[in-house]
Amino acid sequence: MARIILERFLQEHEETPPSKSVINSMLRDPSQIPDGVLANQVYQCIVNDCCYGPLVDCIKHAIGHEHEVLLRDMLLEKNLSFLDEDQLRAKGYDKTPDFILQVPVAVEGHIIHWIESKASFGDECSHHAYLHDQFWSYWNRFGPGLVIYWYGFIQELDCNRERGILLKACFPTDIVTLCHSVA
Repeated sequence: MARIILERFLQEHEETPPSKSVINSMLRDPSQIPDGVLANQVYQCIVNDCCYGPLVDCIKHAIGHEHEVLLRDMLLEKNLSFLDEDQLRAKGYDKTPDFILQVPVAVEGHIIHWIESKASFGDECSHHAYLHDQFWSYWNRFGPGLVIYWYGFIQELDCNRERGILLKACFPTDIVTLCHSVA
């Protein structure tokens, strides 16, 4: 709502229509808005936004990081050798899953080269966006992989197993390595 009101205000008070980048900049930093009352109201909207505001972004980021740490601990506990996102970026990779397994494993009969942690529920809209923006890129670069939706997912979305993207709601208990089964 703040965006719409700001756009209308700027259209009425500016000679040229404002660009998206100008509006986005003002939404990130409302002190740039020429009207003090409107700047304060936009700031209040942003701070109190319970769905997309900066506080919610911080909480989502913290929960996501917490689940990546949990996954890292589970990989270490199973003695699986891996590279994390930071190590991969240092090697020059631009699109990286959370973890690349240095030695692939099998889960439910499917070979896994990478694991992506999602601290969210896998609904149809977000999953299709992730498939398009992330998962198929990982598949193209690194081969088949596993996505863990820690808060569950719609079962029908797990339809790309044969093509190389496996979905789970928890860390797999039936990992098979080259040498033996890891319990």
